[in-house]
Amino acid sequence: MGRKSDNEMTFEDDAPPSRSQLKREMQELQALGERIIALDSAVRARLPLSDEMREAVEETGRVRSHEGRRRHMQYVGKVMRKEDREAIRAAFEEIDQEHVQRNAAFHRLEQQRDRLIDDDDALEPFIDAHPQVDRQALRQLIRNARSEKQRGKPPASSRKLFQLIRDTAGL
Repeated sequence: MGRKSDNEMTFEDDAPPSRSQLKREMQELQALGERIIALDSAVRARLPLSDEMREAVEETGRVRSHEGRRRHMQYVGKVMRKEDREAIRAAFEEIDQEHVQRNAAFHRLEQQRDRLIDDDDALEPFIDAHPQVDRQALRQLIRNARSEKQRGKPPASSRKLFQLIRDTAGL
């Protein structure tokens, strides 16, 4: 801020960003590029990336030396300047949200399995909610899981019960 007169202040909004600010921005772009590179190719295909960015990401797998990878990541950061970062961040947000939902569904299935093993009264409501379930296999897995739990054995039947519940729920 500079002074023009006693009552007027001017703001230097037109000043170029500092070198530190430019460096921070480039590091952010490199970090975003690294996150893109770390994704599975099927997930990466969902991101709105230019052809140049896709080529830079694919090239990363062929760079072997540490110094070469560091330089290549700088190049990725440079290419990221041209990308629609907000659209990429929005796509990442959507992917992260899907991951959270999958984890929540997984935990609900685990809780259902634990209720079936620990509570005799949980079986009938489960069968009522899922009439297509193989009842005989369900009961057998519950009995085996309870037995394994009581004897301190590895939870093989508990895992199979979880798979049966997951398949029945359609997840």
